[in-house]
Amino acid sequence: MKFYFSLFMVLGFVFSIHAQQKPKISKNKQAVIQSLDSKYDQLTTLSDKIWSYAEEAFLETKSAAALIQFAEANGFKVKKGVAEIPTAFVAEYGSGSPIIGILGEFDALPGLSQKAVPTKNPLHEGAPGHGCGHNLFGTASLGAATAIKELIEKGDLKGTVRFYGTPAEEKFFGKLWMIRAGLFDDVDIVMDWHPSAETKADVQSSLALVDFKVEFFGQAAHASSDPWNGRSASDALELYTSGINFYREHVRPTVRIHYHIQNAGEVVNVVPDYSRIWVRVRDTKRAGMEVVWKHVERMAEGAAIMANVDYKISLISGIHEILVNRTGGARMQQNLEYLGPISYTDQEQDFAKKIQKATGKEQVGIESIISPLEETQEHPMGGSTDVGDVSFVVPTIRLGATTAPKGTPWHSWAVVACGGMSIGHKGMSYASKALAMTMVDLFEDAELRQKVKEEFKERKGDYVYKGIVPDGPPPIDWKK
Repeated sequence: MKFYFSLFMVLGFVFSIHAQQKPKISKNKQAVIQSLDSKYDQLTTLSDKIWSYAEEAFLETKSAAALIQFAEANGFKVKKGVAEIPTAFVAEYGSGSPIIGILGEFDALPGLSQKAVPTKNPLHEGAPGHGCGHNLFGTASLGAATAIKELIEKGDLKGTVRFYGTPAEEKFFGKLWMIRAGLFDDVDIVMDWHPSAETKADVQSSLALVDFKVEFFGQAAHASSDPWNGRSASDALELYTSGINFYREHVRPTVRIHYHIQNAGEVVNVVPDYSRIWVRVRDTKRAGMEVVWKHVERMAEGAAIMANVDYKISLISGIHEILVNRTGGARMQQNLEYLGPISYTDQEQDFAKKIQKATGKEQVGIESIISPLEETQEHPMGGSTDVGDVSFVVPTIRLGATTAPKGTPWHSWAVVACGGMSIGHKGMSYASKALAMTMVDLFEDAELRQKVKEEFKERKGDYVYKGIVPDGPPPIDWKK
């Protein structure tokens, strides 16, 4: 009897410690979790619709309509076609302060069409696909906003929740025009997340970048009978790219330079009189990026002189790095630790390992942990996002949630495959809960809001935000 009594005492102690490790959460946080659990099938259906539509920048007509329909069905007031962008919209519920916003993207990438299977198999050959998981992104954010809306409707929270439907993140950075239109001027704090191969409060920055187009104009001629009468725009383009590639040795390790040759002539027996190239320059800070940007632009003049042609440079757009907010990240971290890691079935782990095998990665499956809050690096490497510009206008709290297995190449068919099945769906649902819980904190805790704003002001300092965006309307007709 003494043995069993001691065993029960030990087990009781263990269960007691476990209970202490997982603190109780507020009624409102419990409510948003329950709300999102009840909407899992609806949100999955919405995400899969957007996944199947797979529409590119500024062309996300059906995707935006699906999100708008869901928002309106759930009682949001929607402003459509904002910032001169037909697929941009704002969905809002409530009144007064605080105004807490949440971002939602929904554009796809060209050429990544893929079935929800763990080997490369296009759904529609050559068509776009959600290689960055934006079908999950917009849906999860709107789900979180809907859970908050329900609490405002009941009188359990006071203020305004606002969902931003933000198109064209992958190509033209639609948020730039939304900022220019003043759509973020009155919001207190913005929430953001992104699909990832790990789950964590995101307290790392991103890379600032600029996109510009260079066109060369020469004189056509027969490439064999009288090439001396031609001035080759293609020669200028080749000289320009050679200059860029030699320049790579002399930039800082944080710099990235990319280009896409869009036109270098039509046929082999004509000296081309026109060529065009899309150039992108990145660095971890906008100030460093601008130095490289201006030099790479000057190189176009040198190439034009050598080829004896004319040239023209046109700004496409550019974005800032992320202005990190660790205060908001710390609160997000608490909510992640309460939720715990995402659990996966044996079938999902098998799918993940097949994805890893097909992409030449170690077959370790999906990582299912919540890491401690990271230190913020001064010069992190990685990608870029127009959320960076939002973060220089309003304090922004960010999250990464697992929607694909570890090591998966991003912007690839493998991410598309995971985004159309349960691995992506689970990450989407998880992100929605973590976002909604942190939004509850922001609505309820005025002191937290103030500390988030104070950190924003301190990190921004005396810098005056100016978007890198050309005059005139956004390039919504770029396909024509």
